[in-house]
Amino acid sequence: MILLNLAWRNLWRNTRRSVIVLTSVAIGVVATVILDTLSRGMIFQMLNNQVGSHVTHMQIHRAGFHKNPVIQNTIADPERIETVLRSDPEIVLYSARVVTFGLLSSATNSSGISIVGVDPERERSLTTIRSYIVEGSYLTGAPREIVIGKALAEKLEVGLGDRVVAMASAKDGTMGSELFRVAGLFETFSSEFDKTSVYVPRSSAQAMLELGSEVSEFAMLVTDPDRLAEISKRLRSRLGEEYEVLPYTDLLPFLVLQIELYDQSMVIFYVIVGIALIFGIINTMLMSVFERIKEFGVLKAIGMKNGRILFMVLTEALFLGIIGTVVGFLVGYLVYLPLSTYGLDLSAFSGSLRSFGVGAIVYPVLTAGVITNALIIIPLMAVTGAVYPAVRAMRLEPVRAIRYV
Repeated sequence: MILLNLAWRNLWRNTRRSVIVLTSVAIGVVATVILDTLSRGMIFQMLNNQVGSHVTHMQIHRAGFHKNPVIQNTIADPERIETVLRSDPEIVLYSARVVTFGLLSSATNSSGISIVGVDPERERSLTTIRSYIVEGSYLTGAPREIVIGKALAEKLEVGLGDRVVAMASAKDGTMGSELFRVAGLFETFSSEFDKTSVYVPRSSAQAMLELGSEVSEFAMLVTDPDRLAEISKRLRSRLGEEYEVLPYTDLLPFLVLQIELYDQSMVIFYVIVGIALIFGIINTMLMSVFERIKEFGVLKAIGMKNGRILFMVLTEALFLGIIGTVVGFLVGYLVYLPLSTYGLDLSAFSGSLRSFGVGAIVYPVLTAGVITNALIIIPLMAVTGAVYPAVRAMRLEPVRAIRYV
């Protein structure tokens, strides 16, 4: 306790110098926390957009469909899947879909597309596509309706009420086609998604592809996304090897890997910021040691051991690191609060952001990883920076140190 009191008092012998170091540490922490939360918010927004707009929490296919999504690889007995899903208390919503690749043509142009046949009423609650409608309306269930992306509509030079022809390979190998009328245009977070995805009533897709009552997949939402592993394992055991049950972590492996890589890279970033702060700590602590050479000589002359001197100097640096980090984190949190509510408007870069699947407004996300990195790594780096000055203090010879001028 005496050494702690000495370290605290020594820290404020030169208030101006200590305040400058504390300010630099705090500014570094503020900048790092804001950057970290915004970057995490951007990545999580990409993931949430994908999950909310189409992927959902989990999907069920016939075994092998995810790797080879051909129209022949369909679910022949959807009633059995529905029975299992209805009896599972952790499944909140589900919907059967028909998914295939095809060609959409207008009078002037054509484009390759992903055709998604849905039950309009179920899909309305399952995904967020309805909220992205910018012109017209969402599917009402009427036959031969189609909802397409605004970017695709511009490419095909069509608008509301115009007719387009969808073509895709049917289950028997023939070419299926159907005439649709554009009911609505959507504009989502992703320009690529808007150019390639169209929605039609499931009955129309089944008729065009000669599927009867067969479907391609079941998409669903669960009560607790953190329990996806347990839920998917339970469903697999009930459905058997004939079907694959895939959580979004398997459906979107690139985004999940990106989050994991980001967590690791941010630790490195915090260390880099800490290394930059080390030089300030080394300079401050060296100056403090040189100013107190006589004092260290007296302390060693009366019997203070080198380990206690080392502890005292390192504690001074730890105080600097902790105070600067806490102040910086609190300031960063105060900046984070309004941003988490209103977001950071990046409309000027909306075109580039939409190509990455991110909206124009980015909302920062504060996680346990941000708090841990900020409150642990920076103080540790501050202590590391004080090792050299502390060693210099330990190596002082008492007689020469007392006579030092």
